Amino acid sequence: MKPLTFAVLRLLSDGEFHSGEGMAQQLNVSSASIWQAMRHLDEAGVDLFRVPGRGYRLREPLHWIDKDKIYAGLGDKAGFFDLEVADSLASTNNRLLEKAVQGAPKGSCVITEMQTAGRGRRGREWHVNLGGSLTFSVLWRFNQGAGFLSGLSLAVGVALMRALNQAGVSGAGLKWPNDVLHRHRKLAGILIELQGDMLGPSAAVIGIGINLKLSGKVLNRIDQAAVDIHSIRGDVPERNLFLANILRHLADVLNEFDEGGFASLREEWLQHHAYHEKRVLLMLPDGSQHQGHVLDVAEDGALLVRTALGQQRFTSGEISLRGVT
Repeated sequence: MKPLTFAVLRLLSDGEFHSGEGMAQQLNVSSASIWQAMRHLDEAGVDLFRVPGRGYRLREPLHWIDKDKIYAGLGDKAGFFDLEVADSLASTNNRLLEKAVQGAPKGSCVITEMQTAGRGRRGREWHVNLGGSLTFSVLWRFNQGAGFLSGLSLAVGVALMRALNQAGVSGAGLKWPNDVLHRHRKLAGILIELQGDMLGPSAAVIGIGINLKLSGKVLNRIDQAAVDIHSIRGDVPERNLFLANILRHLADVLNEFDEGGFASLREEWLQHHAYHEKRVLLMLPDGSQHQGHVLDVAEDGALLVRTALGQQRFTSGEISLRGVT
């Protein structure tokens, strides 16, 4: 989406009708430019209502990410984070990886209203709804090496569960190693990318995407069962406050992880494990598949599964897991 499109949407965010001519005058562009800016908004999940003679209005208001509101919501954790907010980015992870190479401090956080090339694990595209998603990345630096960071995605899942419970989103669970589910439908995802040496120091860029309220068109583009918070609780938490609460819990969890790794968070993670002691299908990077019974999660975050070959230990990598009925 172009900058002019965001400018138009901000004019429309007051919930009133605006004519194309009026918006063109306010933004000092042509009426044709306004029309071009509003094309394909439905693909971003924005529903535009048009009435001849009155102009355009959003069917539902857009609530924008506001850096000041997030800082206010962070309270005593505000000093942990350095926030950057963008209207549109290809990928918050990519942006933050670039900043990390340039020496960005621990706690740097990039948030975007619209992510155009977001991705999950195994190269999957992450689809967003303008105003109906949260997509952001956090940089955290560790004195230990990359080997110490095994289980980090599970630890981040604990932080998300704390925030979701605080927001009144009941019934969610964790899918090893990096998803939040609700009734076996994907609610949120985690993508971690590492920099540094095996012996340290190291840095992790933690990408998080959460579905708040997705349009039917966006849902139809997702190649797996998905759900949003609106479908679960009937409304959506205020985005800035919700994001601030996630970051507060994330700071707590990452500091705890920094002290003792995943082991200190393991019991809490298991309380939310959606497939604990259930049958699963594991799909490995080489194309092979293994069915088994989930036994446990180790202190380093590895999944322990009893298969036809006996007890096996799986680390996250590029493994995909599904429940078996």
